[in-house]
Amino acid sequence: MKEKKGRRRGRAGKLGIVLLLLVGYLAGGAVFPFLWYQPVTEETQEAFDAEAFCSVETGVDRAMLLESNESAWEHRIRLLDQARSQIILSTFDMRDGESTRDLLAVIWHKAEEGVQVKILVDGISGLIRMEPAPLFSAVSSHPNIEIRLYNPVNLLTPWTSQGRMHDKYLIVDSSAYILGGRNTFDYFLGSYDMVNKSLDREVLVWNEAQGTDREEESSLFAVEAYFQKVWELDVCRRFHGEAALQGKKRIREQIRLLEERYQALCTDHKALFQKDFDYEAATCETNQIRLISGPVGIYGKEPQVLYAITELMKQAKERVIIHTPYIVSNGYMNEQLRQIGENVPDARLVINSVENGDNFVASSDYQYHKKDVVETGLAVYEYDGGYSTHGKSFVIDEDLCGIGSYNFDLRSTYMDTELMLVIQSKELTTQLREAMEVIERDCRKVVDEKNYIVPEHVVVAKVPLWKRAAWKIVGFLLQPVRCLA
Repeated sequence: MKEKKGRRRGRAGKLGIVLLLLVGYLAGGAVFPFLWYQPVTEETQEAFDAEAFCSVETGVDRAMLLESNESAWEHRIRLLDQARSQIILSTFDMRDGESTRDLLAVIWHKAEEGVQVKILVDGISGLIRMEPAPLFSAVSSHPNIEIRLYNPVNLLTPWTSQGRMHDKYLIVDSSAYILGGRNTFDYFLGSYDMVNKSLDREVLVWNEAQGTDREEESSLFAVEAYFQKVWELDVCRRFHGEAALQGKKRIREQIRLLEERYQALCTDHKALFQKDFDYEAATCETNQIRLISGPVGIYGKEPQVLYAITELMKQAKERVIIHTPYIVSNGYMNEQLRQIGENVPDARLVINSVENGDNFVASSDYQYHKKDVVETGLAVYEYDGGYSTHGKSFVIDEDLCGIGSYNFDLRSTYMDTELMLVIQSKELTTQLREAMEVIERDCRKVVDEKNYIVPEHVVVAKVPLWKRAAWKIVGFLLQPVRCLA
């Protein structure tokens, strides 16, 4: 009997060792390629030209802010309905839900009319959100719709698992595109869920010269070229397809629901399906729009997006305002911000407070490095408006602004694919600054690591003791691998 127990304990011990080695293989493999931060190369520095972001002439692009989740939903539906030849949708996270079904119902209808549709989604979302949902298999079954996943998860090669595509944009023909920080589900789009939602920010760019010999002067073609570059990567894999799916009952049912949903949308939201929407009246003129992008591979990246936008900010004479959901920074990032904070009279950084934000890991890290952020010299404000803000944008002086997907964190800087659209337009910059001021009214100003200046109307959410303790514990454990935050 003792010998049997000894053998069982021996087998259990060996199994434990095997499991420990397996966890170490997966975790170590996932983290190891990103432990060293790549520097900015001389080539990148020499190629950067701040003057290229400005022009004295009016360009062919006109732009408008999409500040509310409702406007983001409406303009997506309107643009999609106007498609005649091509729809391109790239998103970090797509989930089944009411707003997603609305968009896909219109996309399905346009595909039936012959429009070619390409949808690119990050591999994590593909595994967790799309594989279990027959909706996405149904959509991929259409011969005019192709869905690809960027870097699908493969546990056999954990060193590839952290390369993520964080881009978010929609392109329709050569007419217009939407780019910003919103993912594709109810938390960010529409008004289906008014309790659990995020505040975000995007820009719609309309090509005024479409159909003319100046059409390709639009920034739309730079975004489309970037998309094609990512779409054709070897790490992108097709999500299902038409051959083995169309005959299945559950697929036919999803298609029927999409067709019915399209008819309901046309009936309930007739204004969105009228062809006479006045984009010229709804948008403002711009002088120049340029796309900033970084490397598109799946391994550690040179911080090209951070470098470009901070170099632009260093040119500011009066004002730099940065809105980002959170900040997770290293020494290089802090130094870039310090140069801005020391030389620009009005330099502000606006983030969620840890009580208000929805990123537990970033909140945990911030509390360990808050002093470093304060010492950059930027005036730091923490938002306490109730809903977490997810927008990524900046203002430089009176006529330059940026909107996109880039967070001021280590993932966005060194790991993920990211985009920022830099727009030279006095009118749009003014509109963005006014939208930022609405957020900033519900902020408390950071004095130092522990103290704030709190407006009378601002109510800081109460956080249970266990959560504050968890922030401390997670923040401490995170420090050796904070590159993942």
